[in-house]
Amino acid sequence: MKRFLLSAFALMLPILNFSQQTTSEKIDQIFKDYTGWFVEAIFYEIPFSEQYRIPWVLIVLIGGALFFTVYFKFINITGFKTALWVVKGKYEDIEKHGVDKLYGDDIHDEKADILQTLRDESADGEVSHFQALTAALSATVGLGNIAGVAVALSIGGPGATFWMIVAGILGMASKFAECTLGVKYRDVGEDGTVYGGPMYYLSKGLKEKKVAGLGKVLAVLFAIFVIGGSFGGGNMFQANQAAAQFIQLFDLQSVDNAGMYFGIVMAFLVAIVIIGGIKRIAKVTEKVVPFMAGIYVLAALIILAANYTKIGAAFSLIFEGAFSGLGIAGGLVGVMIQGIRRGAFSNEAGVGSAAIAHSAVRTKYPASEGIVALLEPFVDTVVICTMTALVIIITNFDGQFMEYGVEIKEGVELTATAFNEVIPNFSIILTIAVILFAFSTMISWSYYGMQGWKYLFGKGKTTDLVYKLLFLFFVVVGSSISLGAVIDFSDAMIFAMVVPNIIGVILLTPVVRKELKRYMSAINRKRDAIEDGAIDFKDEM
Repeated sequence: MKRFLLSAFALMLPILNFSQQTTSEKIDQIFKDYTGWFVEAIFYEIPFSEQYRIPWVLIVLIGGALFFTVYFKFINITGFKTALWVVKGKYEDIEKHGVDKLYGDDIHDEKADILQTLRDESADGEVSHFQALTAALSATVGLGNIAGVAVALSIGGPGATFWMIVAGILGMASKFAECTLGVKYRDVGEDGTVYGGPMYYLSKGLKEKKVAGLGKVLAVLFAIFVIGGSFGGGNMFQANQAAAQFIQLFDLQSVDNAGMYFGIVMAFLVAIVIIGGIKRIAKVTEKVVPFMAGIYVLAALIILAANYTKIGAAFSLIFEGAFSGLGIAGGLVGVMIQGIRRGAFSNEAGVGSAAIAHSAVRTKYPASEGIVALLEPFVDTVVICTMTALVIIITNFDGQFMEYGVEIKEGVELTATAFNEVIPNFSIILTIAVILFAFSTMISWSYYGMQGWKYLFGKGKTTDLVYKLLFLFFVVVGSSISLGAVIDFSDAMIFAMVVPNIIGVILLTPVVRKELKRYMSAINRKRDAIEDGAIDFKDEM
């Protein structure tokens, strides 16, 4: 299949060349004429006064996150330590084989399986907790962390950072709920392939609630939206920004079709990965995500270490600006909106996309992956976005390259300028980071879109091939031409996913709570066994 897919993609190059020659402005205008209404509807801003307006989809995202935080008794805080233990593998035995099989009897049965000899064959799933986490992170950690933060600060000032962190912490509860459901209601094929995500917990979960018709409608809507989002925001936008950064760095503006050539190379690399499905995607992301995030965070730490005397002042600006909003358009509410908007849009908590990746995990307890998933907004927003914000604030103390309250358009360039203040020529490293971020986002979103595609059109090799060819085609298109309206539409598709997803997750919160109680009981039973001396604690570390 690999050879056929690459050959078929090669035959599409003449079409891609035609796309390069076609006037992008015409395509852009035609698309805007037909889809502008949808974009305006999704990102419609509710006016609360003459000074500020709030996108309704943001209210849904944050409102849902607040509800989940309270309903699950602040799981985003109380479950954090457990999440770290789960990723480390401390409870891997009960997740593979079930706590009843391992610790259900007080009297040892000599004929029973010995703990050390149990094989990894009884738990459904294709990837580990860590692989599922990195696959989901690869789709969210990206240009939003680099460019989006700079844009938010330019409008809302340093105070936006505080509300960005708040949005990240609240989003942890949303990720927990939706990813628990993703595992709970997933389908597992005869060959062990997992099919999961909101499409399945909306249809199957709401059927259990005696509202099968509503569940089916919401599932189909979500599938349509995730496919559109995978082609646009999860593909073309990423390819476009990576190509632009690459062309600018090496001054290739005068080279004919430079974007298309970049896109072809990128599409080839993406093809190699996505042909192997979630297992290969997970193997790549578990290496790429820690590497790219590590480089970026390390660079930020170097800058903070070089300016350690300014860190206290930076946090003072953040807290002062968070509750005053002085000198910023929209005042205090304007600062809150910018920070919460960036945090919510960056980590995609409540969108439902991550539940697709997390549903492929190997475990018998759905809540185990929900707990792991709550780490995602923390890493994406609380850590990486905050690092970016601190670097910009510290290097811009004298206002040398940005005036707060004046919106900027090119966030990547501003972030590069901030890093270059301390690390000369960091823009080269940043370009590599942007390309890696874009690459990892594309391969993860290809899996998301594929799952939606399979839900609508069936599971089979032909179905897979058609989607993958289309996805690779749009990688090159995105790299080659400017499609502002197409990107706006695809972004709208991604955030349209919020509507069916939040409705379904709220209706299914009792199921999530039941699964959480079941998993925590299993953990407690294992802890009791350790305390009673039934197993060696050192073996479980």
